[in-house]
Amino acid sequence: MRKLSILYALRITGLCLLAWMLTTPAITLAADCLKMDPAHGAWNALLQSWVSDSRVAYAGFKEEGRAPLEAYLETLSATCAPDYVKWSREERLAFWINAYNAFTVKLVVDHYPIRSIRKIGFLPGAAFRRRFIPMPGLKGGAISLDGIENDTLRADFNEPRIHFALVCASLGCPALRKEAYRAADLERQLDEQTRAFLSDTTKNRFDPVTNTLYLSPIFDWFRADFETVAGSVAGYVARYMDDPRISEPGVKIAYTKYDWSLNGPNTAD
Repeated sequence: MRKLSILYALRITGLCLLAWMLTTPAITLAADCLKMDPAHGAWNALLQSWVSDSRVAYAGFKEEGRAPLEAYLETLSATCAPDYVKWSREERLAFWINAYNAFTVKLVVDHYPIRSIRKIGFLPGAAFRRRFIPMPGLKGGAISLDGIENDTLRADFNEPRIHFALVCASLGCPALRKEAYRAADLERQLDEQTRAFLSDTTKNRFDPVTNTLYLSPIFDWFRADFETVAGSVAGYVARYMDDPRISEPGVKIAYTKYDWSLNGPNTAD
């Protein structure tokens, strides 16, 4: 009888332990979830301090901005699905664009000084595939910059203008905006970014002599996104470049060289 009593007690203890193990993770996860500031005020303040003339002061970020940057990133990582599903489309877009840009800055700061983000990792593009972004409440674990861009933004939103808001820490990419993206201003912000990028003649221009539209490789890499919305790359570009000749038959498209140099301070200044 004594052996049976001990076995019964062990069985009850085991069941209690199992119940505790099953319920504790849910309680812990709920406790770790934080409400996101829809205005992304902390990120906005950092951009105001460390972005100037489209250049990012990574040294300043590293010396003085690292703590507030990491605090902001922790709030992004602590966002959970029950809150996310209640957000508007614009709030979700702003969240992921800001997350991509802020985590890119962190990645560069963690390796600074470097001349290019492509120097991070052993292979070209390794930095974008590295799963260093903790998103347990939204993605179940760590994700990469490519994961944000391709698996979430491109997959869920059908919004080509993201390609002019996501900043890969390089001179060839769009300029990092000196303010956070916010749902209330997102339409204006994305339009401004698109027009600003296309007006940069170092990346995009039309040559009437050769009837050639020179475009950033971004339009080649993500051709399908632009074609889905406008039927063709030229058709999409024509919406934002004020030159009717772009839409005429026979216009050729060529792609400019992408500059992977770090978008840090201009050393020529």
